[in-house]
Amino acid sequence: MTPRRLLRIAAILTFLYFLGHSAGAPWTPSPGGESETLVGLMKSFHFDVFGSSRTYWDFYLGFGLILSVAQLLESVVLWLLGGLAADSPARAWPFVLVFFAASLFQLVLVVRFFFLPPIVLNVALALCLALASWAGRPRTAAAGA
Repeated sequence: MTPRRLLRIAAILTFLYFLGHSAGAPWTPSPGGESETLVGLMKSFHFDVFGSSRTYWDFYLGFGLILSVAQLLESVVLWLLGGLAADSPARAWPFVLVFFAASLFQLVLVVRFFFLPPIVLNVALALCLALASWAGRPRTAAAGA
């Protein structure tokens, strides 16, 4: 499979990740009961941050939304990177490596802190990026001889 196709698949997986994450907002485990009590406490405790009054809920919701934006951006960049990989694999390769390394770090965090659907998406994403990196790696003249 070509680096372009693998990167486009990675872009689609990341877009699915974005959709799933965004659809889960506000990311509370279950309505009612203890979750509602905890969310209420997060919303009720205000503190000053550089002259702005904020709550833990503000940070929780804000970081969740920022993550959604970052996932959408990653999806777009991977799609565009697929085009670059088709035209100039050697120029795309360092970027693919960076995305692959980031996906491995993210996979460790997702396994540690989350649950099955994001783990599956992260494994598939890391695999696509690993294969794209391998398929698009620069080849030396000596290796081809």
